[in-house]
Amino acid sequence: MDPAGKEKEALQLLAEADRKVRGSQSFFAGLFGGSSRIEEACDIYARAANMFKMVKNWSAAGNAFCQAAQLHLQLQSKHDAATNFVDAGNAFKKADPQEAINCLIRAIEIYTDMGRFTIAAKHHISIAEIYETELVDIEKAIAHYEQAADYYKGEESNSSANKCLLKVATYAAQLEQYQKAIEIYEQVGTSAMDSPLLKYSAKEYFFKAALCHFCVDMLNAKLAIQKYEEMFPAFSDSRECKLVKKLLDAHEEQNIDSYTDSVKEYDSISRLDQWLTTMLLRIKKTIQGEEEDLR
Repeated sequence: MDPAGKEKEALQLLAEADRKVRGSQSFFAGLFGGSSRIEEACDIYARAANMFKMVKNWSAAGNAFCQAAQLHLQLQSKHDAATNFVDAGNAFKKADPQEAINCLIRAIEIYTDMGRFTIAAKHHISIAEIYETELVDIEKAIAHYEQAADYYKGEESNSSANKCLLKVATYAAQLEQYQKAIEIYEQVGTSAMDSPLLKYSAKEYFFKAALCHFCVDMLNAKLAIQKYEEMFPAFSDSRECKLVKKLLDAHEEQNIDSYTDSVKEYDSISRLDQWLTTMLLRIKKTIQGEEEDLR
């Protein structure tokens, strides 16, 4: 493949599409089917965009898809316009994350207007992921995960909604918005414990909720553990529940060695991920005389 040749060909297609659009705006075109020229221009812009993609000129590809989308809107072809805005968003992801978000938002507006909420939710997740990884704006990522969860709930896609909510809870806890995280973990845990397939994961959600309670107040965590054991007796026998109880005892005794040993013992069997490590360190720091690291 000759990249320079492909790029040149793409630019020629853009020029041809521009001519079609200008031609469609003339007086005679208005009398003799200007819309067919716009349809042709849409196809040519899309072809140009795909050629730009082949040579990895992502910004040019995104712009060409956007032009196609705008023309589809003129023709009242909403679905095609939304598809092209998504194509533009995917191209811009590789070059201009903010522009990718703008295009995906345009697509979402069209899909929600058409009542296609499941697709809109999927694109809200894409935007949340851009905020997570590219733009590192966790508050905005949370907002888009919440919106996606709302749309999924409205369409009765509860497992998809819960996946989004668990993302919200993870980040909310990191931002010390513990009450928000607790509500989500308790809600998802309660629905999981009633499902034969998800029952096993309920203990993880109650464990995380208990740690969030612990970050706020030790007494809160004690009461929460009692509540979870009553609601879900299987939780009592879990390693997670036993760990929280040991940590509560260590905290009450202000015994930092006992706290660290309990965490190390748990970690030797179930590796702690970054989130759990962060929460356990925060709790550890509330024990007087905390100086050393968890590990």
